[in-house]
Amino acid sequence: MFGEEEDESRREDLINVMTKAVQFCGQAQTKAGGWGYISAKDGSDFDEGSTTITQVQALRGCKNAGIPVPKEIIDKAIAYIHRCSIQGGKDGIQYNIQGGGGRPPISAAAIACLFNAGEYDDKFVPNLLKYCDRNLGNVNHNNDGHWHYAHYYYAQVKFRQGGKEWEEYRNKLFKRLISEASSDGSWSQGYIGKVYTTSINLTILQLEHGSLPIYMR
Repeated sequence: MFGEEEDESRREDLINVMTKAVQFCGQAQTKAGGWGYISAKDGSDFDEGSTTITQVQALRGCKNAGIPVPKEIIDKAIAYIHRCSIQGGKDGIQYNIQGGGGRPPISAAAIACLFNAGEYDDKFVPNLLKYCDRNLGNVNHNNDGHWHYAHYYYAQVKFRQGGKEWEEYRNKLFKRLISEASSDGSWSQGYIGKVYTTSINLTILQLEHGSLPIYMR
């Protein structure tokens, strides 16, 4: 919205909103460096990987728009992801720092999160990539009910890798997505609803267009 808004007064309003959003995110972060379903400021210190990754994506979007994002917020979030890594990422990312076992969807999201934070050479990434390739490389395998969530992030990771690996994965993934589209242009797979699934699939399909800076190589 900010990138497309040309009215100066409305741009100022958006800057104000995003600045307050960054402040809210900082106050909502838990002691461990993650985020949960409600703000830590409101008394809950619960956090989990999926919500944490969503927050980092949002903060990166604000930073791309020129909004100051305190480095310590991102550093704490990266440390949180590291603490959720099992054997340095060899067995993926668990649900939260309390446990939960390795989860391919959150692991793919964690790599995208690290990339979005500028951590392209993070020491955990090679192990996480191998884990995700093992568990998500077959696009026709529906893993644990979170297929669309997993490939929303895994597609970002593979796209940023580029080359033959991206092309081979893209061709298989796009073939499946196109074959599952309804005649009205929507997708109804999954258990969350048409709007969610359609939005995710369209985001994946337009990655190569670089419509948003956060998805660019």
